Amino acid sequence: MKPGTRLKSAVCDTEVMVVKAQGEGVVACGGAPMAADRPASLGALDPAFAAGTQMGKRYVDEAGTVEMLCVKPGKGSLSLNGVALVLKDAKPLPSSD
Repeated sequence: MKPGTRLKSAVCDTEVMVVKAQGEGVVACGGAPMAADRPASLGALDPAFAAGTQMGKRYVDEAGTVEMLCVKPGKGSLSLNGVALVLKDAKPLPSSD
């Protein structure tokens, strides 16, 4: 997995682009591993990973080693090695005093 790679969910419409990737791991959406190509038929969505994704939002792991940009939203939520990715917080802008 390297920056610029597009991954597609096997259980919903979610598509992401890898922004940052340090190390290796299995990126999943809705409980199923993501791949470069979408399968012919979609699998079942795991209820534990059904929080959904939002277009244009960035998702990161707790350590900050992986960052994904959602380019197409869906019903599944993202995870890395079985641990859910969280929505990245926006950086506060400096005051304009």
